[in-house]
Amino acid sequence: MGKKRVTKFVSLIFLLFMAIIWIVPLLYTVTSSFKSEDDIQSSAFTILPIHWVIGNYQDVLFENTSAPVAKWFMNSLIISVSQTVLVLAIVSLAGFGYSRMKFKGRNAIFLFLMATMMFPAVVNLIPLYKIIDSLGWVNNYLAAIVPGTAGVFNIFLVRQFMQGIPKDFDESARVDGASDFQIFSKLILPLIRPVLTVVALFTFTASWNDFLWPSIVFNDVEKMPITPGLQLLQGMYALDVAHALTGALVAIVPTFILYLFTQKYFMESLSLSSGVKG
Repeated sequence: MGKKRVTKFVSLIFLLFMAIIWIVPLLYTVTSSFKSEDDIQSSAFTILPIHWVIGNYQDVLFENTSAPVAKWFMNSLIISVSQTVLVLAIVSLAGFGYSRMKFKGRNAIFLFLMATMMFPAVVNLIPLYKIIDSLGWVNNYLAAIVPGTAGVFNIFLVRQFMQGIPKDFDESARVDGASDFQIFSKLILPLIRPVLTVVALFTFTASWNDFLWPSIVFNDVEKMPITPGLQLLQGMYALDVAHALTGALVAIVPTFILYLFTQKYFMESLSLSSGVKG
């Protein structure tokens, strides 16, 4: 019994230490967004501001024509939401096809898709940009939305989850006269909501935080998402740490709110083996 208490105590101390490592920088960012630049540049390190100010948010969001953070925020929101909706539609249909439907070469095609995951994404940057350029999508939302809509890992995740649903359900539905689409929409979709929740969270977060690809396909400041845009904000305020931290804090608000309200479903969905058992 004593050994268990010691182990529990050590684990608690370790988790507390890790929590401090993660929380302190975030706390400093939040409080520094309400500091004046003089307070930040002072030699004395303080977490709380000496004088609380809200001017940083006014400058970044409303009085910055060269670095329109509010416009970048809306661009990111449009791109991330659109990509998430498309991903859910595509991977759910693809997962249904690879797990429930029978057609020639199904397993070979799926194995080929899985093999493509061995190549790093950076290998595709040049050919993908050439394709986007030939379609005339440079500086267009489609350039950031379409390339990420058919992630192989998401298809694999959904397909594996569907494999845990007994196929007897399909046969029973077919006996009642249901078509493949009716089986997919009325039977399978409600059962795969947990894994679709995971896919939606991962897709939205990855799209919102993506830096490299939007930096390549967007050179119009007005059409940039917020993540590559923050680089311009930092360059514009080379020594203005207060504005840079304020912009970074604005950028993390949507993902923070998303996880705050969906953490229950996210934690439940991590157990992908919780599918329907036969």
